[in-house]
Amino acid sequence: MEETWSEIECTRNWLLSGTLNFARYTYRAETDRQFIVARHHRLICEALDRVLAGETRHLIINIAPRYGKTELAVRRFIAMGLAVNPRSKFIHLSYSGNLAKASSIAIKDTVKSETFRRHFEARIKYGSDTMCEWDTEQGGGLYATSTLGQITGFGAGEIRGAGEPYRFSGAIIIDDPIKPEDALSDVVRERVNRRFETTIRSRVNSPDTPIIIIMQRLHENDLCGYLMATEPEKWEVLSIPCLTRNAEGEEEALWPLKHTVKDLHHLEEVNTFVYETQFMQNPKPLEGLMYQALRTYQTLPMERGTRKNYTDTADTGADYLCSICYLETKTAMYITDVLYTDKPMEYTEPETARMLLRNDTQRVRIESNNGGRGFSRNVERNVRETGSQGGRRMSFTWFFQGANKQSRIFTRSAEVQNLIFFPEGWELRWPQFANAVKSYRKEGNNLHDDAPDALTGMCEDFRKAPRQLSDEEQEAMESILY
Repeated sequence: MEETWSEIECTRNWLLSGTLNFARYTYRAETDRQFIVARHHRLICEALDRVLAGETRHLIINIAPRYGKTELAVRRFIAMGLAVNPRSKFIHLSYSGNLAKASSIAIKDTVKSETFRRHFEARIKYGSDTMCEWDTEQGGGLYATSTLGQITGFGAGEIRGAGEPYRFSGAIIIDDPIKPEDALSDVVRERVNRRFETTIRSRVNSPDTPIIIIMQRLHENDLCGYLMATEPEKWEVLSIPCLTRNAEGEEEALWPLKHTVKDLHHLEEVNTFVYETQFMQNPKPLEGLMYQALRTYQTLPMERGTRKNYTDTADTGADYLCSICYLETKTAMYITDVLYTDKPMEYTEPETARMLLRNDTQRVRIESNNGGRGFSRNVERNVRETGSQGGRRMSFTWFFQGANKQSRIFTRSAEVQNLIFFPEGWELRWPQFANAVKSYRKEGNNLHDDAPDALTGMCEDFRKAPRQLSDEEQEAMESILY
């Protein structure tokens, strides 16, 4: 049955109300199959809607391969951009010219489809209908090539006069600027990054023209890593890991139709580097890391041990407090809880006390440089004020650490990897702590050392009997601290 003019107009308005509406409708019309929508599809489309509205000008989307990023952020989004404004001009780039060409053909097919033509004005200009470059009759169009291909002479967006109101008029869309096999090559990676600066960035016809980069993370210094390091305030970043935890702390797969929790853990076992980069969007350097093989456990051992805590207080305003609760046995240490934060003492003091109590801690050892003694006293007071039996029995020791941190961390790194066990899934449970530990380098360029320092302190204190400071030591400590 033919749609009436009012029905067509109603459908048109609904399609233009959101990228997800447009994507689902046109996908179904072209393939006769339903576009199965998951949470990450909604997140991607919401970010793209902000681009269309002019709220976001520089967008990075990081998500695993084969999760619908190209279908949504390239093929459907460019077609919708032409529906919004037939004068929109796009440049689409990918590491492979063939991939860019395939997307160009798919977009052109959408624009030429009966469904699109029924609801929107954009028309492919006769005589410009090539696979990688085509125009609309209204003055818009698309040019698609490889990231390192020729783009001189082409521009995205439209030139706007001073004072003209913003309207969406196209974008530069980069989908996977480098292929996984090349990401480990410093030469190729830097070539792509340099290409963005010297050529790609300048291909906008207006400062308002959006630039969108969609890719799986491949290296800490890939194009996304480079831009986030050099222009963190400029880019909106949508990073979507494949494995997360819900409010109850249970692991959840991003898209079980693609990968279950079991599938993802298998990928992690097969290749940790690929899992962390492509599936968790958390790239780590392959070489130069301090800790190469950290050990994990499923359940705590049955043998008797001591419930201990080691806390490294924040030395400066830029440091993190790292407080680790663990079970120490005759042969190893098993981490049970972690507080890793740069929040102020108003938060850390009561929160540390709560963690100590819920872990039935017996001995607390606090590295008390730069005011840590006051922190220790306040935490102890919070613990005692609960009136619990465990709180009354908990012992606190504070001490000054004068040895060189980097030297200590390096010297004890093997012990950390041999003696300390982390609970399975600890990276998801304490992501900031895990990142600080797993990304710590042997030489330089470490922004924070608080987490490795606390792990090192645990090893230094391993199987040592508690010792109270003498009066002379107390006085010496006070003279140093105060």
